[in-house]
Amino acid sequence: MTIKAIVFDAYGTLYDVQSVASATEAAFPGHGEYITQVWRQKQLEYSWLRSLMGRYEDFRAVTRDSLNYTLSTIGLQADATLLDRIVDAYNTLSPYPETEQALGLLGDYRLAILSNGSPDMLDALVRNSGLDRYLEAVISVDAKRAYKPDPRTYELVQERLGVEPEAVAFVSSNGFDVAGAKSFGFKVARIERVTPAALRQELAGGGPIGPATTFRALRTQPEALGFTPDAVVGSLLALPDLISSLG
Repeated sequence: MTIKAIVFDAYGTLYDVQSVASATEAAFPGHGEYITQVWRQKQLEYSWLRSLMGRYEDFRAVTRDSLNYTLSTIGLQADATLLDRIVDAYNTLSPYPETEQALGLLGDYRLAILSNGSPDMLDALVRNSGLDRYLEAVISVDAKRAYKPDPRTYELVQERLGVEPEAVAFVSSNGFDVAGAKSFGFKVARIERVTPAALRQELAGGGPIGPATTFRALRTQPEALGFTPDAVVGSLLALPDLISSLG
C-alpha cells in the first residue's frame, strides 16, 4: 500500500532530549550530565510503569516525578518553582539540526507527531521550535491514558488522520517505539543516531563508564524483541528517498 502519512516520534527523533543539559547544569552546577541522563531514563521507566499499573498521569507529572527521583539519588532538592523551571526545558528542546529541512522536503505527505508528551507540552514545543507549520497533527497519547508502546496509543494515528496502518510510515530513534510501532502494523524507519560500531568503540575505551555512555547503550540501540524496522537510516534527511520504497 502506498505511504500516505509519515508519523514521527518527538523526543529523541525530531527533538534532542540532551538539550535539557543547559537547564540541569544551570540549576545544579557540576551535576548536569548525571541529571540529564538519569532523568530521561526514569522518565521513560515511569511512563511504562504507570501504563502497567493502570495509574496514568500525564507526561508532565511523569517528567516532574522522574526529576525528583533523580535529584534524590545524589541528595539534591529543588523547590516547586525550580522544579517547574527545569521541567519547562522540555518545552524548548532543540530540534536536531536536520529536522526542519527534512520536514520541508516531505511536504507531499501528511505529516504528524505521535508522542508520549502531554498536549500542553507538545503544543508549546512545536510552537516554540516553529515546526508546527509543517505538521497536520500533533497527537498525544494522553487521549488513551497510556504510553507507547501500548498498542492503543498507535491507534490514535488512524483515529486522527483516517489512514490505515499499512499506509503509515512511522519514524523513531527509540528502540521501544520502533518495536511497538512495527508490532502494531506500521511501516517503520529507525533513525540510528549512534551506530553499534561507535558504541562498541566508546565502551572499549577503558576506565569508568559514565552516565552518558550508559544512556547511549540502553536507549540508542535496537531492542531484541523480534520486531525489526523496515529501514534504518542515519539522518532524517534520508527519508525523502526512503519513504517511496516502503510503500
